[in-house]
Amino acid sequence: MDTVRHFIDHYTEQCAKDVWLISPDSDRIFTYGDLGHEVHQIAAGLDQLGVIRGAKVSFLAENGGWTALVHLAIMASGRVVVPLNVVAGDIQLRHVLQHSDTQIAFVAPAFREKLTALLSEVPREIKLIDLDPVTGPAWPNGPPPDDRANPEPAASDPALLLYTSGSTGLPKGAVLSHRAIINGGRNVVTGHNLTKSDRALCVLPIYHINGAMVTVAAPLVSGGSVVMPSRFRASTFWPLVAQYQCTWSSVVPTIIKYLLDRADQEPYDFGRDERLRCFRFGRSASAPLPVVVLEQWRAVFDVPMIETLGLTETAGTVACNPMPPGACKPGSVGIAVGNEIKVIDDDGQDCAPSVTGEIVIRGDNLLDYYYQSPDVTKSAFVQGWFRTGDLGMLDEDAYLFITGRLKELIIRGGENIAPREIDDVLYRHDAILEAAAVGVDDENYGQEVVACVVRRDGHDCSEQELKLLCENAVGKVKTPKHIYFMDDLPKGPSGKILRLKLPDMISSMSSAPSQPEKKEPSP
Repeated sequence: MDTVRHFIDHYTEQCAKDVWLISPDSDRIFTYGDLGHEVHQIAAGLDQLGVIRGAKVSFLAENGGWTALVHLAIMASGRVVVPLNVVAGDIQLRHVLQHSDTQIAFVAPAFREKLTALLSEVPREIKLIDLDPVTGPAWPNGPPPDDRANPEPAASDPALLLYTSGSTGLPKGAVLSHRAIINGGRNVVTGHNLTKSDRALCVLPIYHINGAMVTVAAPLVSGGSVVMPSRFRASTFWPLVAQYQCTWSSVVPTIIKYLLDRADQEPYDFGRDERLRCFRFGRSASAPLPVVVLEQWRAVFDVPMIETLGLTETAGTVACNPMPPGACKPGSVGIAVGNEIKVIDDDGQDCAPSVTGEIVIRGDNLLDYYYQSPDVTKSAFVQGWFRTGDLGMLDEDAYLFITGRLKELIIRGGENIAPREIDDVLYRHDAILEAAAVGVDDENYGQEVVACVVRRDGHDCSEQELKLLCENAVGKVKTPKHIYFMDDLPKGPSGKILRLKLPDMISSMSSAPSQPEKKEPSP
């Protein structure tokens, strides 16, 4: 049965002593037997507090064993989990707490003061349960019993309410059923040939779809295991792989570049080191991976990096490049896995191979609806297909290439310009850590092309140098008129650069591009 509860109960019964999750920060190993016991105890605790089935339950905590347990237990008990982003601003958190109809929230000690202050501005009571990263929930009436009598939810029941960052305005709440969650995990298992022997290193937060689906739901489906530090640290990535014999990890392009930047500081002979012999692949998602960075990863670490595509509304993975020895096409997010993908034109007709149009998706991993937003839900679908808002094309082999976003398309003097084409050129420069081209209003052309970049530590480059690079690669029309050097680029919860926020940031800056001293990046 396609429910979170079914897989928890199955592996608890079949392999109770097998490792499910390793929490390095708390020095704790959870077996599948522990998973089953604690999940049912958390369900019983919610029963004692009078939290009915179908109610919304949030958590505000960094990654770890107990965070993952609470995340799964809420869904397995028939409630709906509403993950809260620990780095989100107050406006967004307050909106999610109020809009989601959250009744109760688990909160780690580090965020209790912040959450308490926010709740004072929410016009209804939300109960708080302290969630210690080492000892777990602090139940007001003491430890509840391990009650396994709770009825299992139906596959069609809502399980996850996850708010998407969007490009502008307040986030939308995507409602995903148990069926969608399990199929989202199954797509990862299928796409990467995962088995019970695989162990993921989870460095992306599970309050986003990538962490929640790729490195929590997928191992649950396959019966594999997870190593889950509280957060990503470039200095501990490879040591954790070596210590716990991880076989794979899901990352984003910025993490890939951080790992590349410190590769010569690592005490490993990449490609030949026995300590890393189990690590068979990395996977990249959540943001476009420049071809040059992909090539650097393979050259330095001598291990495959698999490009993929996933969305919040599709419970994560919808496409991925085949595992070796299958053909991996640089610049492509791969072929459809577990669902259908097509590209349509403005009239809703299928585009021919290699013709750009809007990417739409159909499958059992799709969201059911946007919470309390019927009009938004209606506009998100066309004849049963979910409209991603992404522009792309399918080649003759059904490999999908993303070229940009419908709303991000730059139209300069009638010329359609996909921002990613310029991004990819800027990323070729060794000094560039992050890059995003965008259109700004212009009297002569309607829109003009500009770009914003972040430099790597210890690297430098000039605006003229980057312009010349672009001009040589994409021509004068597509070369940015100005290039702005910034300390950081705005990002959504999943790590995507919020390109549409850049014009407002640029307008608040001096009209002449500046080159401030670059700050140390967060690990």
